[in-house]
Amino acid sequence: MNRSDHGVRCLRCAASSIHLAMGAVLLEELPDLTDRDAYELSARGPLVAFLRRKVRSLQVSEFLPEVPFGHEKDSIRSEDVQQLTFADETFDLITHTEVLEHVPDDRSALAELHRVLRAGGVLVFSVPLHEGEVTIERARLRDGRIEHLLPAVLHGDPLRGGAGILAFRDYGGDIVERVRAAGFVRVELRAPRMAPSWLKLRKVIIAHKDAQ
Repeated sequence: MNRSDHGVRCLRCAASSIHLAMGAVLLEELPDLTDRDAYELSARGPLVAFLRRKVRSLQVSEFLPEVPFGHEKDSIRSEDVQQLTFADETFDLITHTEVLEHVPDDRSALAELHRVLRAGGVLVFSVPLHEGEVTIERARLRDGRIEHLLPAVLHGDPLRGGAGILAFRDYGGDIVERVRAAGFVRVELRAPRMAPSWLKLRKVIIAHKDAQ
């Protein structure tokens, strides 16, 4: 898995190549975000700042297992993407970066994201991708305990002082089919079309909920 692109930063806003790719794809797909109610699965960072400037309303959250889901701690809402507390069809746009690989049951998470999107809504997100087509399961939750299938891989979490959080899987090209299986349509793995040739930006996943 190549994560070397994390070192690329915008000098003006400190956005990483992932955030730059997310913002570029969002504006390519949805040039006008002013009528969108958005949900981002993190509470801070360049993407949150970007969305606050662009959308009609923005809800943010973090996974805070010590806080009842749907409640807040220090003005940060606690949510588990596997069992969101929002009503059906609450948002027009949902974004998240490097989250889904840390979720034990990503199928439930994708189903929940589909549920809380309005008809015609859009999901845009990124996950680390390896070069193969098949997702590699590294760990799973069984009877409330983590069972490791491969050596543990931890990714840093700025909200928790850089402490490592477990990656349950390494996604491959079949991420597109996983998203379609949750009910999304027009699912695409896309790099920004207008990025300069010298800047290699990550591909992100963009998916739509059926408008009907």
